[in-house]
Amino acid sequence: MTETPAALLRRLFDRAVEVADPMQSLAACLPPRPEGRVVVIGAGKASARMAEAVEAAWGPCEGLVITRYGYARPCKGVRIVQAAHPVPDAAGQAATTEMLALLEGLGEGDFVLALISGGASALLTAPKGDVTLAEKQAVNQALLASGAPIGQMNVVRKHLSRVKGGRLATAAHPARMLALLISDVPGDDPAMIGSGPTVGDASTPADAMVTLDRFGIDVPLSMRAALRGPGDTVAPGDPRLAHVQNVIYAAPSQSLAAAAELARAAGLDARIGADDLEGEARDVAAAHAREVLEVQARMAPGDTPILLLSGGELTVTRRGDGTGGPNAEYALALAIQLNGAPGIHVIACDTDGVDGAADVAGAIIGPETLEIAARLSVDPVQALARNDAHTFFDQIGAQVVTGPTLTNVNDFRAIAIYPAPGADG
Repeated sequence: MTETPAALLRRLFDRAVEVADPMQSLAACLPPRPEGRVVVIGAGKASARMAEAVEAAWGPCEGLVITRYGYARPCKGVRIVQAAHPVPDAAGQAATTEMLALLEGLGEGDFVLALISGGASALLTAPKGDVTLAEKQAVNQALLASGAPIGQMNVVRKHLSRVKGGRLATAAHPARMLALLISDVPGDDPAMIGSGPTVGDASTPADAMVTLDRFGIDVPLSMRAALRGPGDTVAPGDPRLAHVQNVIYAAPSQSLAAAAELARAAGLDARIGADDLEGEARDVAAAHAREVLEVQARMAPGDTPILLLSGGELTVTRRGDGTGGPNAEYALALAIQLNGAPGIHVIACDTDGVDGAADVAGAIIGPETLEIAARLSVDPVQALARNDAHTFFDQIGAQVVTGPTLTNVNDFRAIAIYPAPGADG
């Protein structure tokens, strides 16, 4: 039986996730287990899986990692704590306090292995100064709804925290530290992954205020006080970071390359685009629609199908009261723009299995998407206006639901372009 375009796209996404699975990739980056005391810490949606991979290589270890609810893994020594994401909660705050206590008193002969992946910004929660957890929750919700790029969001998070911006690393000083990172940020900047808890930071509280003001986010007096003055993130050249090594061992580019290899084996002309795309999901969709239609217009009957791959992290400015996320909103906006154009099939998913406000990875669209919606009396334009893409794709049966993937290398987009019927090149 011939594989459908939708089935192929789903297989490519599954391959991209598989390559980034810590159980498949982390062991090769581990050194031999050091002599003496070894402490494993970490945070992020992949951190429990990373700890599981570490213990598979090193045996039971002392330590603590914080992961998202539903993302826990069985570990023999490392304690796994589950907390809320993308908005922090009291469980994350208590676990962060426990983690900092675990690092107190370590000496030069001790070794800390830090496991950091996307999601650590919310899961590591230690509000600065007089800032309360409720205030941190409110500013996180406002940032998520604002459409601010992840880099600017993380600058704000760093300067409202006692653990981000290199301060987790200095809490372990003078112990040696190796931080293994899974990148979920455009550009793979280690200082932005999880808001850089083990990486020196050159930003200032003034930078954080610029972001808050630019996106119209009002903050309480406690936050304004915390953002006054020179700040206390750890400078990149701080001597306390001299024995800290940060290694990105999994990144979006590797997953896109694996998907491209699989697509070529299936007979497609796979082309890898940018792995660091940012921007409003619906605006990027409009640009991609123009590009895709231009590519298809140059194809002749019998030409090899073309696959366009890209990654990065798109954003959504929340305008309505629906349930959505950047990948689903991109897919919905793209379906509207393509308006049933034949021969074009698309998957847009978050590799962590969670797209925005729902435990849904994303969606698949094709020439039939709008026709199915019309038959079911589901209005795509209204759904987009309400930021209700997840509901739309649920109603037409086009969601991609994976459950916890236990990794996170950000957005995955694949657009398969087949010659249009009657194309003459």
